[in-house]
Amino acid sequence: MNPAEVERQLEVFRELTEHLVSEDELVERLKRGRPLRVKLGCDPSAPDLHLGHSIVLDKLRALAELGHTIIFLVGDFTAMIGDPSGRSRTRPALEREEIARNAETYREQVSLILDVGSTELRFNSEWMDAMTPADLIRLASHQPVARMLERDDFKTRFRSGETIAIHEFLYPLVQAYDSVALEADVEIGGTDQLFNLLLGREIQRAYGQEPQIVLTTPLLEGTDGVEKMSKSLGNAIGFRDPAEEIYGRVMSIPDSLLPRWVRLLPWTGLSGADGHEHPRDLKAALARQIAERFRGVEAAQGAEAHFDRLFRQHAAPEDLPEVSLACSDPDGIRIGELLRSLGFASSSAEAKRLVAQGGVRVDEARLDDVGATVPHGEHLLQVGKRRFARVRIGNSGS
Repeated sequence: MNPAEVERQLEVFRELTEHLVSEDELVERLKRGRPLRVKLGCDPSAPDLHLGHSIVLDKLRALAELGHTIIFLVGDFTAMIGDPSGRSRTRPALEREEIARNAETYREQVSLILDVGSTELRFNSEWMDAMTPADLIRLASHQPVARMLERDDFKTRFRSGETIAIHEFLYPLVQAYDSVALEADVEIGGTDQLFNLLLGREIQRAYGQEPQIVLTTPLLEGTDGVEKMSKSLGNAIGFRDPAEEIYGRVMSIPDSLLPRWVRLLPWTGLSGADGHEHPRDLKAALARQIAERFRGVEAAQGAEAHFDRLFRQHAAPEDLPEVSLACSDPDGIRIGELLRSLGFASSSAEAKRLVAQGGVRVDEARLDDVGATVPHGEHLLQVGKRRFARVRIGNSGS
């Protein structure tokens, strides 16, 4: 490969990259002119990929367009261990059946970004199920316990007296061995995977292979604006989420998160304020682009119209639930009892809190007294921004 082409490819490798270990080694491999084997591992610990995964998947797509071989590794074996990265306690074990169900969805979801026809889709159970106890002992012999305890998460847990199960030490070793089995030239992951990816280099050397190049991409904060995006933390936007949910969740992110999301999701075509005078307008443009990418243009337009009707025009959704309640009190039913009856509040204390926060409306009128009575007849009840019900209150026996 000539120097100009090497530099062109380097620019793609560098884009939205936090760590590149090492660029000199990468240059040497590019000069050889053969396609590199680029690996990304993803454990099917949940059935859905999310927006955070799109950063590494977009990097893979860009490298595929340069002619490199892309390997999407489904960690069906490692999922049984559970990645301890960033965890303050041991992950609960997953059963093979649950892992298999989750893994079945990954090909379809990955196809939203990658050309699966030209992508190697592999499962690490292919080689790990065939590994003998002696093979596993040999693998474990290549890494001292002291090295494992250099990991920030293990170090923190060890110092605080939190349990570290022995099988958790196997996770980075198995992930590293995946690179041996696949003869990876490059492994990509989020910044939280740096230790695991670097260990892959060590294990490849131990097995007589040239060590892989390590490339990490930034982590996308979730909708809470604090933790990294994760299904288990409830702050994720899944590839398969309904368009209305995608749109609504993007609109719920803190304004302070907008610049980072726009930078890490360049395919949205947005940048900075992008001519939008109000953060809400930029957020709406971002929500529209994200919903459109994963659910299609028509669904995104419908989601935007739904959101506008619900939150800008203060109108109820068209398909809101209808509930009939019998009430013996001739004056009607108290709002606290109504909220509990509909499941909008689990206790009197929660009902009182919802009312005190101004989050309860009956027929568009906000209630500020938890003792208020809703009279007989049909009413539109709204709790918070998203929960609605049409309620018919009648006399007992009616």
